[in-house]
Amino acid sequence: MTLILGTNSIKDTGFDIANSLRFDDGSSAYLHRSLGSQSSLRIGTFSYWVKRSSLGIGIIYFNEVENDNNRGYIQFESDDTWRMVDNDAGGDHIVLKTNRLFRDFSSWYHICVRIDTTQSTNTDRVRLYVNGVQETSFSSTTYPSQNDDLKIFQGGQTNKNNLGAGYPASNYYDGYMAEFVYCDGQSLAPTSFGEFDEDSGIWKPIDVSGLTFGNNGFYLDFENASSLGADVSGNGNNFTVNNLTSVDQSSDTCTNNFATFNPLFVYGSSAISPSYSDGNLTAIFDNGSENEHSPSTFAVSSGKWYAEFKWVSATGDGSTHTGVLPADANVSSDLNAQSYAYLGNGNKRLVNTASSYGATYGSGDIISIALNCDDNQITFYKNGASQGALSIASNKSYFMYMSDYASSGNRSVDANFGTPETSVSSGNTDGNGYGNFEYSVPSGYYSLNTKNLAEYG
Repeated sequence: MTLILGTNSIKDTGFDIANSLRFDDGSSAYLHRSLGSQSSLRIGTFSYWVKRSSLGIGIIYFNEVENDNNRGYIQFESDDTWRMVDNDAGGDHIVLKTNRLFRDFSSWYHICVRIDTTQSTNTDRVRLYVNGVQETSFSSTTYPSQNDDLKIFQGGQTNKNNLGAGYPASNYYDGYMAEFVYCDGQSLAPTSFGEFDEDSGIWKPIDVSGLTFGNNGFYLDFENASSLGADVSGNGNNFTVNNLTSVDQSSDTCTNNFATFNPLFVYGSSAISPSYSDGNLTAIFDNGSENEHSPSTFAVSSGKWYAEFKWVSATGDGSTHTGVLPADANVSSDLNAQSYAYLGNGNKRLVNTASSYGATYGSGDIISIALNCDDNQITFYKNGASQGALSIASNKSYFMYMSDYASSGNRSVDANFGTPETSVSSGNTDGNGYGNFEYSVPSGYYSLNTKNLAEYG
């Protein structure tokens, strides 16, 4: 099994992004607005951070001027490349498609698109940067002619400028988005939006509030839960939210990356995997009698870690497992027989041995995991009540891990690694002030995020 550790693992970045916005394509979530008069049809810069939740097509930014032949957009393609298109009735001004694939669900990407059609060199008219480095390998390259006017910048139309979907709303983006900036009339290098950390070398965001945004420019920081589309640039170019609520505001950001379930993990030769939604925080076990397994994106080998898992649908039998799985587990063998788990029927399973342990659990119950890698122990809690500490093998890295092999029906579980996808009534944090949990975090235990990992992992 591959050990996945998220990037942006910096203990102190100097500048923190408080919130992101979680888009779920199954909920048809997106933002829209009307564009006024633009500062320029030739010059502009887009900067945004994304953490993807699924593969395939997903539109990031879309501006429809008249019809399919008069528009500009930026998206992830069906093959998980990045592409930008700008066209009018006369043909394509821009078609730029990367060879690079964007398939890492555990990490944040920073994308900077710098456009200036007044440049004399065609490759300087559209420049793409990923995590501060200019992208130069493309499978499709149509650059604009010098001084071309572009549709992606053109204003004047009503409610045809979308974030997270096309127009009419379609091809929805699925994942997290943070710090979306558009500077109308400005050609800006990625260093206007980020810098390389002097200690780790990791690309990280900087304060962008002092930039010049231009007439149609905006800065979305997603910090106002009651107005998630609020533009904080000073321009008042606010977006209207569609199928997004305050629970879609997340503290999973490019400066503190939280664990989620890992959709890239599949089990066995038949490549069995649960279905996922809500930013990979909901796993749906729906393949009948097949074993389905859902580990976290982060594995840990030291420190003390806490998370909560609400079984939305379960029947309290031995097919439901909540526990940890060694990162060196053999994916061709029975994974449940290699895990340390608390079963729905109340039993514990320590590697391949099952025996009585605690209370049964089912639909609506929250099972917490307190994983102590320093003392080689794991404690499970049902609705806040400890079921007792268990010993685990030493000198291993562990994923937090859910599985189900029911013969019929769908089971589902919501993960809370600190950024819940449903409302939490209690609002408990770990000792560093991170997370939003239903129950109190045991003393000395921390949520699975990169700031905590940098300090304790």
